Amino acid sequence: MTRVGSTTYFVLCFAGALAVSGCGSGEEATTITAESRFQSAKELFDDGAYLEAINEFTVITLQYQGSPFAADAQFFLGESRFERGEYLLAAFEYNVLRRNYPASPRLPDALYKMGLCYYELSPSSHLDQRYTSKAIDEFQTFVEYYPTHERAVDAEEKIRELNTRLARKAYDTARLYVRMGYLRAALISFDVVIEKYHDTEYAPQAYLGKAEVLVERGRYEEARTTVETFIMRYPDDDLRPWIDQLKREIDEELKESSPSRTGEASGSPFGGGDHSGSRQASKGG
Repeated sequence: MTRVGSTTYFVLCFAGALAVSGCGSGEEATTITAESRFQSAKELFDDGAYLEAINEFTVITLQYQGSPFAADAQFFLGESRFERGEYLLAAFEYNVLRRNYPASPRLPDALYKMGLCYYELSPSSHLDQRYTSKAIDEFQTFVEYYPTHERAVDAEEKIRELNTRLARKAYDTARLYVRMGYLRAALISFDVVIEKYHDTEYAPQAYLGKAEVLVERGRYEEARTTVETFIMRYPDDDLRPWIDQLKREIDEELKESSPSRTGEASGSPFGGGDHSGSRQASKGG
């Protein structure tokens, strides 16, 4: 069995050893079959006695490693942890199945459940999104290897949901930079939304925010390109009226400007500060 190098796993092994010691005589421990032990453990699982089931499944993975029931026991270790809300431990157990029993028919469900573990740990958009990214990675792996699985559609829906959460995080970061006056950093963050999350609701808002920042910095040609790209990609978006108004103002500024005003300019038609909030109020930006 592959060494997993985790303190958690050694704790589980210790629990399994305790379970073995309480099973009666040494003769009984050696004569009981893997199938009988698995059936007993599964009954505990079905009855909701997850901690007791964990002990029994652990014994099977340690004492019957060459048995066909070892992989099933490993899977239900993950299931038991999941049912107890111990999502990190559950993800660990599912990953042990992936590494040690790659031919197990339980593997597709284990991959899906790994994604679900991190999905459950994923916080709201304003917090650290480490688990959100891990959930996306696991769901994408699952869909890539098992595109016709009955849970593939659900996994794809969750990927979209989680990508939207990451897009919201990046967009909110851009808006914060605008409010703080860090316009260069704001442009970078708006571009992250546009490039990485182009299929989310925050991409059109990022285009508008980027165009307004470019106008504020006097970069009118780039601003016009940005609004024209918006119109091409999102012709029917709710923000279209704001974009059309901004385009008219940009065109007017370009018409009145001399060639020398193509760089940074102090006179923006919108003045200083954060202006896109008023335009995007209807979108909750």
